[in-house]
Amino acid sequence: MEKLLEHTDPSSEAARWNKSSIYRVPERVKRQTRAEDFEPQLVSLGPFHHGKRRVLPMEEHKRRAVLHLARRARAPLRAFAAAVEAAADELVDAYDGLLDDDGWRGVGNGDSFVEVMLTDGCFLLEMVRDYAPNDPVFSIHGFYFLRPDIKSDMILMENQLPLLVLQRILAVERGTSSPSAKDINEMVLRFLDRPLHQGMGKLGLHPLELFHESFRDLQPDLARLDSKMEDTVPSAVELSEAGIYFKKSATQRVGDIDFEDGVLRMPLVRVYDETEKIYLNMMAFERLHIYAGNDVTDYMIFMDNIINSERDVALLRSKGLIKSGLGSDMEVAELFNRLSKGAVMSPFCKLLDVQQKMNDHCRKPWNKWRASFEHTYLSNPWVFISLLAAVVLLIATLMQTIYSIMPFYAKK
Repeated sequence: MEKLLEHTDPSSEAARWNKSSIYRVPERVKRQTRAEDFEPQLVSLGPFHHGKRRVLPMEEHKRRAVLHLARRARAPLRAFAAAVEAAADELVDAYDGLLDDDGWRGVGNGDSFVEVMLTDGCFLLEMVRDYAPNDPVFSIHGFYFLRPDIKSDMILMENQLPLLVLQRILAVERGTSSPSAKDINEMVLRFLDRPLHQGMGKLGLHPLELFHESFRDLQPDLARLDSKMEDTVPSAVELSEAGIYFKKSATQRVGDIDFEDGVLRMPLVRVYDETEKIYLNMMAFERLHIYAGNDVTDYMIFMDNIINSERDVALLRSKGLIKSGLGSDMEVAELFNRLSKGAVMSPFCKLLDVQQKMNDHCRKPWNKWRASFEHTYLSNPWVFISLLAAVVLLIATLMQTIYSIMPFYAKK
């Protein structure tokens, strides 16, 4: 330990940590969820899963992508390799823990790392293009059948490729010094079917970071640190019974949630087979990368708070806030309950204020009485007509009674 202490420089350690953006997901996180949701099923990107049996069949097609791109650019392969190798140190630093991995670092291993970076980078670039109508991967046919699986693998925390690689390859292909960061960001987001967002002038770290940024826009509220925190709220059904109405927000960003004048506005969430994998990897990125924020994690906890059973899912679905491709509402409820397991909401999150407002609304008895009246008598026109007829009959009976006794008192 004393020898280690002599060779440990805190400033160099901090600098190395600051460069990392691609991480291995801790085993304890995998045990809490499903380990397979963090592993590529079709294609490996980067060194962490390279060479594993499940993704080996795609290696042949990745090498073809390199040849296709080099042939189109009419440039020698060594030019592409040299461009990637010039940034090798920066690329290695992006992978947390790769510095100590003898399989990629050390004498004679540098070329292997550059080869993986170049091959995977060319593969991603070729996926956004179309040619050879009978090509099993890089064609319209391959695009429609393989694209969902490739997209799914592209947003896994352990399966990331720095976008700097794409920038280096495109510089050689186009003969320019540095292609626009905005163009590269937009190209990746279009492939992932995510909307373009503000602040795209800086090159993204990797596809997952761009994907994650397209969901978030919560601004931390530093003034919340000393305020009262209420980290739970009634379920969606209980909120409805307390007179709270649900409406869809204008965007799909997880931060576009607000509560004003008894109306809770939320973004539409689509639930399908890949939903759990997508959110788990974005949450893992937030947990491991200090600059990623906590927006998606906060959103998942908020959804878990208002969804306790299939009745809550059915209510939100009827309001147009959930679209499900799963088998039942119970499956959707269980999914949201699993996703927030072990997660913690940020003390600066604005959703805490939303929950505070909803709790204050639910504590007022008048809101519950009014909601009960509306649900009982105003939800059905025939029930309302019956109520109105009963009120008219009561008033008529009261007036008849008054007119019947008035002559008696007048005579007295």
